[in-house]
Order: sequence, then C-alpha cells, then structure tokens
Amino acid sequence: MGDLINLKQVKKRIAREDAAKQADTNRARFGRTKGERQRDELHAQRSSNALNQHRIDDETSA
Repeated sequence: MGDLINLKQVKKRIAREDAAKQADTNRARFGRTKGERQRDELHAQRSSNALNQHRIDDETSA
C-alpha cells in the first residue's frame, strides 16, 4: 500500500516553491544595491540643484 499524502499540503508547498523561484528572478531582474540607489538619488539631487541655480526670478522690485 502506498503512502498517504495530504494534497492541500502538497499544493501549498508547490505554490511556495514557485513563489520563491519568481522572487529570485525578480531580485535578479529589478534589484539594485543600496549604493546604486544612493548614487541615483545623489545624481537626481545634483541635477535639481543645478537647474534651480540657473532659474531666473521674475520678481521686480519697484
């Protein structure tokens, strides 16, 4: 006689394994290191500052 298995547990285990595989794929595809995120944030901040420094104020004092 064969071993008895709980199909609910098997389905859940398979779903967890599939989710883990998908998570690994997404990490490799979309993941960025902390240094990369900080570098991009610094670059955006410097660009914004440079743009603001060249802004011409349209206020006239009378």
